[in-house]
Amino acid sequence: MSVDGWNTVLVLGGIRSGKSEFAESLVADAPVVRYVATAPEGDPEDTEWATRLATHRSRRPGSWTTEETAGEPRRLADVLESAEPNETLLVDDLGGWVTVLLDPEHQPADDVATIAELAEAMRTCAARVVLVSPEVGLSLVPTTPLGRAFTDALGAANRAVADACDAVVLVVAGQPAWLKPAPTTAAAAAATVSASASPVPPAASRTGTGRVGAHQAGTSLLDAEPTPEVQLPDVLTHTPPAAPNQEPGNPWAAPTMALPMVATGLVIQPGMELPMPDDYAGPQAVDRLATLDVPGAGLGVLDRVVGFAAATQGTSTPAAWGSVRVLLLNGDHAGGASAGTVAGESARRAAQARAGRGALARLAAESGASLQVVDTPASAPMETRPALTGEQVESALRYGWRLAEQAADAGVQLLVLGACGAGTEAAAAAVLAATAGAEPPAVLGRVITDSGEIDDAAWMVRCAAVRDALHRTRRSPRGAKDVLSELGGGDVAVATGVLLGATARRVPVLLDGPVGLAAGMVSRDLAGQARHWCLLADHGQHPAVRLAADVLGLTPLLDLRLDLGEGANALVALPLLRSVLALAAALPVHPSLTGDTDPTDEPEADPETDDAEPDYAEPAYTGPDYTDPEFTEPEPAGPGPTRTATDEQPASGWRAG
Repeated sequence: MSVDGWNTVLVLGGIRSGKSEFAESLVADAPVVRYVATAPEGDPEDTEWATRLATHRSRRPGSWTTEETAGEPRRLADVLESAEPNETLLVDDLGGWVTVLLDPEHQPADDVATIAELAEAMRTCAARVVLVSPEVGLSLVPTTPLGRAFTDALGAANRAVADACDAVVLVVAGQPAWLKPAPTTAAAAAATVSASASPVPPAASRTGTGRVGAHQAGTSLLDAEPTPEVQLPDVLTHTPPAAPNQEPGNPWAAPTMALPMVATGLVIQPGMELPMPDDYAGPQAVDRLATLDVPGAGLGVLDRVVGFAAATQGTSTPAAWGSVRVLLLNGDHAGGASAGTVAGESARRAAQARAGRGALARLAAESGASLQVVDTPASAPMETRPALTGEQVESALRYGWRLAEQAADAGVQLLVLGACGAGTEAAAAAVLAATAGAEPPAVLGRVITDSGEIDDAAWMVRCAAVRDALHRTRRSPRGAKDVLSELGGGDVAVATGVLLGATARRVPVLLDGPVGLAAGMVSRDLAGQARHWCLLADHGQHPAVRLAADVLGLTPLLDLRLDLGEGANALVALPLLRSVLALAAALPVHPSLTGDTDPTDEPEADPETDDAEPDYAEPAYTGPDYTDPEFTEPEPAGPGPTRTATDEQPASGWRAG
């Protein structure tokens, strides 16, 4: 949940200002949230206070976990210091924390030192944190010593925490006004635009507008340093519409089918019945290609692109994909799966994409595609324990589903799925071994170092990690969620949710790399229709991609052998695919099939031969025993050889020239 590179946010507001609801909206799309409650239970006879607490609890999704720190004020700093980088914490609120801090049971205590410890914990916290606090400095000075002590302590805490946080927002009457950092000029704010899976709204941070909608969550403005030599590309150049286009005949954003729901949201379960592409539009579009007015033999193997687009759009004349969104999944796998990778490399790639730099961002800019970097849960070493817990798998699946729905609501017509996490290839190999019976060494690609050398030692460590993981889970169930929990990890789980959500909204997905194909393998048990909405541009000579594509029935369109990173390979092929669709939609039918005659094709009239005999002679004899031939040989127009012998062929046959 980072905003312009910020990791911690302080949300201030008065009583009933909507600050808690706004803070909850900032973390609504995070796959896992730890809610840290600081307020004490209070007097059991205080029903109004109990009602407030019950209201707060009822708003929390079932996937959130709750942690109480009311017993000891110093424990809040310990929670922040021990938080992992992949975690998202919501602390509500600092007023309750100060109340406990000033409680006589905790006195005497050095309140100033405790507040300083909290500020330092916020400054060094590795997790993403949203902290809520009341703003009491706008009211009158309390008339009681205890009231003045509370406002003084809370004001000091707010100042210290605000100084430590990356961003501060003041909520007034439900409207957020971002106080830190200071608003930038329009020119500086427009330097680079990118999308992030984190749900803090930069639109609100720059303009002071209200809570963002689901489709706007995650867009951020980056204050990148200008580069005089190279102009940075605009990665996200359009503002998503507030609602999907539901006009009749629009195939892009059909509503989601009725699926089981519970209090915590959508239930993703095996055997879901999701939409299938149009069975008739695809073959009709391919047949139509044979009638087009092209000088050559046609589109070759790229006719499959036209058939796929026609089936997913429900028309025999599909349009080229206009709005395209790239989802770059960033989540590392611990243990031997990431052997041979440079520490921090995946985070660098993700930050590079957010800043509008690197191969993926530049290709996205060239294609006019938006780019969304999605932080997925980090995966534990699969050789020693499950990569994810069952609750994390459920949250990750729903998270991916929501990403696809947000894209559909924004009018996106094609999703491109890629990943940049460490250890993704080993995780994909483990998923293939569990779902397709593959041998890990056969589907694990060679490990190439930064200097271009082959690291066989790291490759063997990866193979051993996959082997040990399969041995550990040899008696475990092989259901979709079991495979994601034991072997797949966060990025594969989120990718699976994206495929399912895109299928439900009839949005095609362009796959690229092992993570997307592994998600396709897992999605078969949840909804077999998902693979029919997937297109594979190039396998990149990756053994896992080749095997998974063969199992899923996805024939790569190209054989470019690119290795630019997941997502970038697909973007290289995207302009070609768009050109094919545009050509197929624009070319007319050949005139010979329509009966239309182009006047420019008629021979020019010759004044000297206007009265000449016609090109085809009439039969000389039409008596009762005459048989009309199917074809009559034209008379020679000039001098040439003549024949006097009688043809032996029957009169109705072809004559020899």
